[in-house]
Parts: sequence; structure tokens; C-alpha cells
Amino acid sequence: MTLLRAENLSHAFDYELFNDISISLRERESVAIVGRSGSGKSTILHILSTLLKPNGGEVFYKDKNLYKLKEDELLSIRRYEMGIIFQSHYLFKGFTSFENIKIASLISNKPIYKNLLRRLGIFNTLKKNVGDLSGGQQQRISIARVLVKSPKIIFADEPTGNLDKQTADDVMSVLFEYVYEKNSAMFLVTHDEELAKRCTRAYRLKDKTLTLIL
Repeated sequence: MTLLRAENLSHAFDYELFNDISISLRERESVAIVGRSGSGKSTILHILSTLLKPNGGEVFYKDKNLYKLKEDELLSIRRYEMGIIFQSHYLFKGFTSFENIKIASLISNKPIYKNLLRRLGIFNTLKKNVGDLSGGQQQRISIARVLVKSPKIIFADEPTGNLDKQTADDVMSVLFEYVYEKNSAMFLVTHDEELAKRCTRAYRLKDKTLTLIL
């Protein structure tokens, strides 16, 4: 089943980033985009995840034209169907790790599975204030917060940027397993070409267009 498809996307800020880009994402698929900084990788992620309306083109989620929906319906899809892992953690600094994760659980009305927290290596941090944790621990808290929502699509913008290689490999294995077990999908933006090659498909964004590299 095709979960997401984008047709003929184009976007520009001070200059044109890309034009006439089309891409799709099916259940159990992971799709990666690599490219130099400033090429527009994150902009594509923001467009696909409902955070930024494109200058041109259309985005469909389960055949619904996202940017023609009413705002409340768009917000509902963003809240319950999509999970976004940002480069920055966006955690509540005055809260413990568990409280940060619990917020996502309450908003989405989904349970917190202890096994997930153990797999991510953060079970022993739950009572600690997130401000006292390392950058890598905070990143894993933010990933747990997304997975607790049980999203149908994960959008991940450099999700392992603050992690050492072994931890990054372990965390990505959790994400890939989630996609397969939950019949979900993942759209990944990364500088790491080896990580991109672990995905179902990988593209390079260069000269305003996407080229399939895997």
C-alpha cells in the first residue's frame, strides 16, 4: 500500500532548491535522501511531513491531498499518523526523561513499552532530568518519544547525528524493525551514505533533482 506520494514538487527560498521532484513511500519501505548541506534535503522532509507547503506540486497521504485539507484534519494526521525526529531534540528541559516520553503517550493515547526503552538504551535515564543527560541520550529520548506515538510514517532528519557509530547502528536497527513490524514507513535525511544504503531506496539530491543511487 502506498502511504505517501509527492508529485512534481518545487520549492525556493532566496534561490530555487529543487523542481519537478516526485517520490513515493509504501508500507515497510524506508527511503533516504543524501546530499550536501543546503541542497534542500530537510526542506523536502518538511514538505512531506506537512510542516511546509511547497511552492509547486502536491503531496498525498493515503490518497488525501494534504495541502487541500482543512487545518484540523491536517493537524490530526500530523499528530496521530506521523512522527518527526528532528536534528534538534526539542525536549522539555525541566522534565525528566520519562515525563518527556509520557507527554507523547498521553497526546496519542498510546502505551509506553518498556522493551522499547531498553532497546534504545535509555531505561536507566527515566528519572533523570533531560538537562543532565548527554546529547546522545537526549536524542534517544526524542526518538523514543516519536515511536511511542506508533506513527504510520517516521520522518527522520539526521537522527543519529549525536550518536557514536555503535549506538547509531543500534538505534537505526530499532527504527528499521519498527517499520517492518508495524507496516509503517520511514523517510530519512542523512549525510551518511552507508546508513542510506541500509534503506529500501536511496536518492541523491543534486542540481535541483533527485537521482536514484540504490
